[in-house]
Amino acid sequence: MSAMTRRGFVKGAALAPLALQPFARGQQQPTAVPTERFDVVVAGAGHNSLIATAYLAKAGYRCLVLEGRPLVGGGVRTEELTLRGFYHDTCSAAHSFILQNPLMRNRELNLADYGLEYIEPDPVIHMPFPDGSYLTEWRDRERTIAEFAKFSRKDAEAYRKLGLQYATVKAIFESAMFTPIGFDKPVNERLAELPQGKLWQRRVAMSQWEIVRDNFEDDHCRAFLLGSPFTHQPPQYPMTGRLAYSAVRRPPRFIPKGGSGALTQALARFIEAHNGVILVNQPVQRLIVEGGKCTGVECGDGSSYRAKKAVLSTIHIKQLVDMAPRELWGEDFLFGVDTWEGEISALVSHYAATEPPKFPVAGGTISPVETCIMPSSERVLRYAYEFAAGKLDDQEPPLEISCATMADPTRAPAGMHTVRVIGYHLYNLKEGPQHWDNIKDQVSKAQLNYARRFAPNLTADKLLACFVESPLDLERMNPHNWHGSYHAGGMEPSQAGAMRPMPGWAQHRMPIPGLYQTGATTHPGGSVTGAPGRNAATVMLKDFGTSIEEVAKRA
Repeated sequence: MSAMTRRGFVKGAALAPLALQPFARGQQQPTAVPTERFDVVVAGAGHNSLIATAYLAKAGYRCLVLEGRPLVGGGVRTEELTLRGFYHDTCSAAHSFILQNPLMRNRELNLADYGLEYIEPDPVIHMPFPDGSYLTEWRDRERTIAEFAKFSRKDAEAYRKLGLQYATVKAIFESAMFTPIGFDKPVNERLAELPQGKLWQRRVAMSQWEIVRDNFEDDHCRAFLLGSPFTHQPPQYPMTGRLAYSAVRRPPRFIPKGGSGALTQALARFIEAHNGVILVNQPVQRLIVEGGKCTGVECGDGSSYRAKKAVLSTIHIKQLVDMAPRELWGEDFLFGVDTWEGEISALVSHYAATEPPKFPVAGGTISPVETCIMPSSERVLRYAYEFAAGKLDDQEPPLEISCATMADPTRAPAGMHTVRVIGYHLYNLKEGPQHWDNIKDQVSKAQLNYARRFAPNLTADKLLACFVESPLDLERMNPHNWHGSYHAGGMEPSQAGAMRPMPGWAQHRMPIPGLYQTGATTHPGGSVTGAPGRNAATVMLKDFGTSIEEVAKRA
């Protein structure tokens, strides 16, 4: 039992920015007795499982969350990766869509009371080009349209037009995101009810590239719309058409004050305040199935925990099926697991720096929170071939450069900055994924050299320390990043909507009765939306005889 730790927070008089007030480390605190029964046992502490647990705890169910690593959060964590006092987002950074979630929009959990505060950076995204020009997206829409007009008046009007078109269907797509599969009409049926519905059915089925190519003439504008930021899906893939429209009417790129992990730490506070228990260093290794029903879990140290109502998992389905006899899953579910595909991955370099990246613009320089490097539309299109062929291009990779301290100085010592350089690559190299251990430092340096073409101030004397995560490291850090996938797996049509994780099992109920699934392997997939978590809670609360609307209204 010595490895099992009750995970609380450093206690203080105020709820300070949570990255500056991390979980207590190395403390042995009182633990739950393994034989104690809970209403719900939760395997894994990613942001979606914590959201689902928070709703269940608010409903009055006693919940236990088991996390295999020393810190909760999954891919939504903030840690001192380089030097003391520099707080880096380990994986996720911007939480664009979670503010559209009823969880936040309607203050259903009042997470602000638990220390969560969001910042809306301006500019939103900046993209410099090799010819010295640039395009900047601002919170002021008219100002952004003027940026497009620098390259093409036709494209500026197209940007305005596509944004207005998307506004007519945005509510349908958002509603579908935050509604469990089967709880409302499919998106195609809802689109068909609109005056322009048939047009939208076609647009959704098209590729992002087709729509951008057909509506925009200047390649700077095309590159910006395809690569700001890169979506982990090559834009010529079918059924990516909606991305072309959301790029011209995307929500603000909100970041939590104190770091991405402020979200999951606020959720953990909420759960503990509602009689829940969170244990770390407790990796779940086996599902307990009795009488054909999942009744609990067993951890790596042999301890077991029983659930009166249900078990909720956020373990990747590739690992989950090995935790119970395979014959219990059914042939269709196992086929979906066996054919599950990964997605475009990334090599991430975290830097402690003495100044932010500075990008030349008319009249001086600009230092945004988020900058994307995509030199041309041809470069975006080429990535599909590289991904399929296992080809690595470290000389001109799609890049995302972020400097959260420009909007949130609490993440670094006074006057200092955190800088993150993400290059999009593949997990399966021709030499095998293990080859990343041999080349990751070389690729990291190549990415930095490429970034310096656009931000020449990032010289060696400005960078105090570096921490590198390869696609293989991303998987090691968090098994849910299967094959280096930020979103647990690709979002192609065979793994989206009612097909995620596979047909017949997209409602969060798993083939083994009593077992539910949430996280990025469920609808609507990855990114920090909180949608899989709230959707799973919706299904579970209905099965328990209540509703999420009823629970949300409770004080």
